[in-house]
Amino acid sequence: MQRTIRGLIVLSALAGALSLCAQTADDILAKHEAAVGGKDVLSQVKSVSMDITSHIMGNDMPGTVVLLNGVAYRQESNFNGAKIMQCFTAKGGWTVNPMAGVTDPTPMPDDQFQAGKSQIYVGGDLQDYAAKGSKVELTGHDANSYTVKLTTKEGGESTFVFDAATFLTKSITRKSTFQGQDVNVSTSLSDYRKTDIGFIVPYAISVDFGGQFALSITVNKVEVNKPVDPAICDLPKPSPPPAEAKPPQN
Repeated sequence: MQRTIRGLIVLSALAGALSLCAQTADDILAKHEAAVGGKDVLSQVKSVSMDITSHIMGNDMPGTVVLLNGVAYRQESNFNGAKIMQCFTAKGGWTVNPMAGVTDPTPMPDDQFQAGKSQIYVGGDLQDYAAKGSKVELTGHDANSYTVKLTTKEGGESTFVFDAATFLTKSITRKSTFQGQDVNVSTSLSDYRKTDIGFIVPYAISVDFGGQFALSITVNKVEVNKPVDPAICDLPKPSPPPAEAKPPQN
């Protein structure tokens, strides 16, 4: 009996290993692409506009996200009347964050730009990854998930975990910098819903900055292919300084 049990365990482990070897990273990504709508549907997505609510340390911040596929990404939140903005294009990014003392649009550091520039694509880092010079590798598989590691040509690394049943993204983890420290930023995605054209979008997003800071985002509304001005992420000019008061005339 013990030999039989040991034999079953060995066969089970062998089957799992063979299953992992039978799949490649590109196989998983192809199934993921089909899960979020398929190549034909994704090719129709020119823009995505969202109304969101960010939940941070007990505070709710209304905001918007606008993505012009392959061109620009802009996220804006309102905290007690102060606007917090983050914008990316293919060439650079800028930010406004009064909470951090940045009241005028300011070009973001290169490491921050590199970490977030893939947001201008509907498919993020995975969209046309090979054409961007990135590489993918299937690094894990169990009964519940597949894990794919993506490495960009600049050396940035991201780990994607896909649900083994639906092939939708469960989480993305990437190395980043937070408050001057290197951290692993983990983003969890859930509550997927289908848009009018069949594109699948997560409505619940949680972000953990290496255990130092966390936030969650609820997506309230999604509009696909709403007209978007390509200039949404042009760097605005700083606000002019206040005019000096003139002395009264006698």
